[in-house]
Amino acid sequence: MKKVLHTIIILFLLTPLMGCMQVVNHGDAGNIKNRDKKGLEQTKNNLLAGTSKAICYSGFRKSQHPDRGDGAVNPSYTEILEDLKILSDHQFNLIRLYDCGENTQMTLKVIRDNNLDIKVMLGIWLKAELSNHKMCAWLTEPIPGEELAKNKNLNLSEINSGIRLANKYKDIIVAVNVGNEALVDWNDHKVDVDTVISYVGRVKNSVHQPVTVADNYKWWAENGRDLARAVDFVSLHIYPVWENKTIEDGLPYTIENYHEVQKALPDKKILITEAGWPSAGSQFPDRANEENQRKYFNQLMAWAEKMKITTFWFEAFDEEWKGNSDNPLGAEKHWGLFTIDRKPKMVMENFPKEEMKLPK
Repeated sequence: MKKVLHTIIILFLLTPLMGCMQVVNHGDAGNIKNRDKKGLEQTKNNLLAGTSKAICYSGFRKSQHPDRGDGAVNPSYTEILEDLKILSDHQFNLIRLYDCGENTQMTLKVIRDNNLDIKVMLGIWLKAELSNHKMCAWLTEPIPGEELAKNKNLNLSEINSGIRLANKYKDIIVAVNVGNEALVDWNDHKVDVDTVISYVGRVKNSVHQPVTVADNYKWWAENGRDLARAVDFVSLHIYPVWENKTIEDGLPYTIENYHEVQKALPDKKILITEAGWPSAGSQFPDRANEENQRKYFNQLMAWAEKMKITTFWFEAFDEEWKGNSDNPLGAEKHWGLFTIDRKPKMVMENFPKEEMKLPK
């Protein structure tokens, strides 16, 4: 009888612990550390390439630009090497590239040739397969059907290029992203979600790296359930300044956006693949400055490190080709941590001397 009672007592004491173990061990949630009022803290296993601190890079300098219909003017081998050394010196060892074109191919070659300690999230850029002229503010007329058909073939070619690069540089490329903001209602290069899911499947069947899709946090929270099942992890874009938030509300709003997706997709690993604050911007001149950029960067990176969330800052260097060419103060041109001349902005001047801290 005493032995039976002893066994019952042990089982009684172990029951709560067994319950906790069951909650933790649940699909992707097995990599989630704890749930509380602040949300879910991930484990180190969820970090891409083992780091929370990453950056978006394309590297176009003055008078350089991607192909806008008349050919691209790309950075040189030497220029890319200079950029990557700057980023590595500032402890950015994980970068995001956006397509599989000449600039990306050169960047991968530079990394391998020089044995740089830099890993890459490769992008597969998707062009419009649907005409989004009714929702996109800068599409003034429908995209012709023959152009959409051509884009479909170009997208398939881009996917094949992405697969080839992922396999050729599997020691450097740690993840593959299929499409960038191709699903949100306001874009000019829209692709149907079922098509994107089929593209994800094609890539997953052909590469060893995890595969994802990058889009706005709100799209993921409201529409992302089917796509979330197809990808290996979810990739979010978060921009509080575009949503009229002050610098004081920047990090709290970022966390709120992240938790909105986390709540909608509780069993998925989540990365932030774009978040930033411009150092100048005519769209919000009272909020876009170097001091606010410094504050948001330091707060965001401190939070990402604490929560073990790989977070790509947008972006490495200012790029003058973006936005309206008649507006040099357009925010699109001023997201970099460094100027277009590769000079550090305030946020990088004291790095890494200035400790990144969460606001009290």
